[in-house]
Amino acid sequence: MLLIRRAAVGRGRELLARTPEFRRGFRDWRGERPFWAGLFTFTAGLPILYWPYANLTLGGIPLALSTTSGAGSLLIGTLLLALGVALCLRPHLRVFAGIATLLLAVVSFPVANFGGLFLGVACGLTGGSLACAWLPPPADEPSAAEAGRSGT
Repeated sequence: MLLIRRAAVGRGRELLARTPEFRRGFRDWRGERPFWAGLFTFTAGLPILYWPYANLTLGGIPLALSTTSGAGSLLIGTLLLALGVALCLRPHLRVFAGIATLLLAVVSFPVANFGGLFLGVACGLTGGSLACAWLPPPADEPSAAEAGRSGT
């Protein structure tokens, strides 16, 4: 038992030692793509998917926001989730994904319970705008990791 605890503590220290290296690598990866646009777009799909299918009770009274447009909410929310992932994995699709996100966010307002109670619309418009405005870093500019190594 004591041997297992020591192994777990040793593994924890090893992971903590690698944390700065992981954070530096993630920062470099994030800087090469429209990460925040993808995150906002992905986040926009969550409330649009959630509210039509949620069963809430308010003081014992069932409250349902489900409408006849549940299929529309499912389609719009799923597309926004896919576009958010695509923005992070395929940065060259940023203009297409940004425009599609903006259109889906605007369409979700009348179709999907006010766009997920305004949360989906706000995140979708922010994510789509960020995706359309993002530019890849110049090729001649050194990455943050290379600049850190050469500066020390």
